[in-house]
Amino acid sequence: MTDNLDEKSNSSNVVEIPDDAKPEDFPDLLEKTIVTFNTGDVIEGTVVRIDRNEIFVDVGYKSEGVIPSRELTVRKSINPNEIVKEGEKIKALVLDKEDDEGRLLLSVKRALYEKAWGDIQKVADEKTSIKGTVIESVKGGLIVDIGVRGFLPASLIDVRRVKELTSYIGEEIEAKILELDRQRNNIVLSRKAHLEEEQSEERQGFLEDLEVGDIKEGKVSSIVNFGAFVDIGGMDGLVHVSELSWRHVENPNEIVKVGDKATVKVLEIDNDKERISLSIKQVTEDPWLDFELSFNDGDIVDGEVTKVVPFGSFVTIGKGVEGLVHISEISIDKVDSPELALAIGQKVKVKIIELDIPKRRVNLSIKQADPEWKEVEEEKNEPKTHSSQSDKKSDSDDEKSTRQKVEGVDESLDNILQELKDRGIGNTD
Repeated sequence: MTDNLDEKSNSSNVVEIPDDAKPEDFPDLLEKTIVTFNTGDVIEGTVVRIDRNEIFVDVGYKSEGVIPSRELTVRKSINPNEIVKEGEKIKALVLDKEDDEGRLLLSVKRALYEKAWGDIQKVADEKTSIKGTVIESVKGGLIVDIGVRGFLPASLIDVRRVKELTSYIGEEIEAKILELDRQRNNIVLSRKAHLEEEQSEERQGFLEDLEVGDIKEGKVSSIVNFGAFVDIGGMDGLVHVSELSWRHVENPNEIVKVGDKATVKVLEIDNDKERISLSIKQVTEDPWLDFELSFNDGDIVDGEVTKVVPFGSFVTIGKGVEGLVHISEISIDKVDSPELALAIGQKVKVKIIELDIPKRRVNLSIKQADPEWKEVEEEKNEPKTHSSQSDKKSDSDDEKSTRQKVEGVDESLDNILQELKDRGIGNTD
């Protein structure tokens, strides 16, 4: 587990015995086999025994070195057998040459810590990324083993919001170092910054291969009030609400839904801001081109209600041209609410009452497409006269049939007045 440490062990218990060595020289030679080191040195040894709480290491010293399990790794509650094996060579830092029990105390964690800080400082200085394993989920983020414990805030785990932090435990990640304070043993990481840098490089490569006018197949990734974003295989581009359809669109959800496949045309590329403008409508036939040749002012045509608003409704005619039917043009009868008179998807006959091709605007009328409309309008426009006393006839029945009625007067009231006259009640002049 510690082969990646660069520190060289300053211990050596290999002593060459001279050919002419005498028995009395052996004590001195034996003394030379005992390595010498100081507290804080990193030495190498061989694991000879593993207990639950301690690991024993032969380092060539007068006694075996002891590594408490808490000094084996930065991870908590770990089984030592999962970290080291008997016979394995490891490097450890000398904590104490002789503790209260006369033992040599060692720490693998501290040895790794010293090396890790050197590597971490280099990564921070060079503004590169560092790899580590997520070992713990804590309040507000994750703990990452990068040789020391680094903190990865929840908001910096991904470019999108992460809800379930525990799913990252055990996963190796790559992150940028945002904050580094050795004195406080504080390291703040950002996987999001690493991902954004990676994606930026990918986007730049994608943008270099993209050209204005390209037709791409994509999928709607998100919808906003001003349009929709479409993933075209390397990054998202914006289809502005005005480029969703040839007809007027107020809400993008009327045209597209998240997950819909979409064919788009590249309108604009901004390499500096890494933005792409797209169009859905420009990969479809412009309905106004056919409309201009096929329809004229005054034509009565079939249409379909596509939208109902407080001031009227929009009706699609031809191959997709949308025209406005004002509330006053919906029916011969008075209409207070278009929603009560029309429904989306309803088939209707409409008359083109105003056509402006340059402005791509057409006004329609449902009531003027009604065959009875002219007759009703003529009746409304006839001059209204009152009956004259000089036109009275002696025959009350003839008088009732020929007398012109005042518009709006209830016939039953008129009959009552006539009956009163016949009985001589009221004004008899």
